[in-house]
Amino acid sequence: MASSDQIQSPETTNLRLLLLHRYPKFKTMFLSKLQTRYQILDPLTEPDPSPLSGSVRVMLCVGPTRVTSETLNKYPNLECIVGTSAGFEHFDLNECRRRGIIVTTAGDSFSDDVADFAVGLLIDVLRRVSAADRFVRAGCWPVKGEFPLAFKVGGKRVGIVGLGSIGSRVAKRLEAFGCTIAYTSKRKKPNVSFPFHSNIHDLAINSDVLILCCSLTKETHHIVGKEALTALGKEGIVINVGRGALVDEKELVQFLKRGEIGGAGLDVYENEPNVPKELFGLDNVVLSPHMAVFTPVSFQVLEELFSYNLEAFFSNKPLRAQIEFE
Repeated sequence: MASSDQIQSPETTNLRLLLLHRYPKFKTMFLSKLQTRYQILDPLTEPDPSPLSGSVRVMLCVGPTRVTSETLNKYPNLECIVGTSAGFEHFDLNECRRRGIIVTTAGDSFSDDVADFAVGLLIDVLRRVSAADRFVRAGCWPVKGEFPLAFKVGGKRVGIVGLGSIGSRVAKRLEAFGCTIAYTSKRKKPNVSFPFHSNIHDLAINSDVLILCCSLTKETHHIVGKEALTALGKEGIVINVGRGALVDEKELVQFLKRGEIGGAGLDVYENEPNVPKELFGLDNVVLSPHMAVFTPVSFQVLEELFSYNLEAFFSNKPLRAQIEFE
């Protein structure tokens, strides 16, 4: 049960009311700092519905916790959702637009780290770093001798799916390796010299590597499926640091098992944390547990951003990384 000081109204405290919206498994390392500035309403630890539900004006949404119309119905006076995730597919944006609710994201907080990780996955797949590590650790070197040849990074034709904040950073990094860059996106980017392809098939057929950096929407769900994988070809590589459902995972697994694609580097999956077991024994596949965004620096930048947005909301100032509704 909540104590009496936890459910006092905003009018009886000097602290402004903040709704904390999160999954039970999510840790809130910044909670103690928030509690010095806000009266926290956490539905996971308090009665539902709370006596304060009608007073909530702003929500801090931790990670990709879903915000549905049912969620919004609990807080009829909600005006703003401050997000901490780079993606926004977990928000019911149509309902937020209808209700006039402002929504922000993590913006560029993770972009550099995710771009680094995407490049790292590509190098690992092509140069077989993880596979070579397993080869040595298993004692195979003295027994089997030479490790199979790996592949050069420089000169690869890299197709980037989503040339936004992350994709543009990936392009900049891989240009330095001597790769040639092309992209597909919702629309052609002004002042961008890279070749633009209006669809994934044309990009794939002209690429050695596809790197997925775009948001997950109805239009991008399974954007890489049988057609794109076939166009990419037997030596093609798929790198996914976006969202798992950008790729038709079942098709990807079959293409890899049949040797109809060269390899994959995956940080995200369709049914996390469950990863297809068929991938575990494939040396041309590098797997990581959705960790591309996780560095101390990125969390510090994120905390600075959402702290600014919370203060800006209560001060009637412009917010940063605000979603522009179409």
